[in-house]
Amino acid sequence: MQPEIKKANQAIEFETDERCHITEVANDQGDEFVSIARARVDPGVTTAWHKLDNISERYIIISGQGRVEIDDLESVDVAPGDVVRIPPDIRQRITNTGHDDLVFYAVCAPPFRQDNYVSLEQ
Repeated sequence: MQPEIKKANQAIEFETDERCHITEVANDQGDEFVSIARARVDPGVTTAWHKLDNISERYIIISGQGRVEIDDLESVDVAPGDVVRIPPDIRQRITNTGHDDLVFYAVCAPPFRQDNYVSLEQ
């Protein structure tokens, strides 16, 4: 890892097939241990069922209200300040249950790679 400041305003948000908006804040050669993305889910939207092969993920809820579903666990409501831990190879999705955008940081270890994303949608 190298010392560096990653400026959020230099990253570009894009929409995904997963039904959310992603801003890759830090996912580059500068950190071989984790990647950090800002995720934004529109009100009333549920992201696609998916899993990440060989990548653990943590959601850090920043704003909005949501409901997280992880594997066969009971769904749980989440709010700002909550942290969700998702082990590798576990199915997951999140629903924005509020009236405003649901925003969270997704921290992946090792760093997220598109090849590790597995859609579980029918």
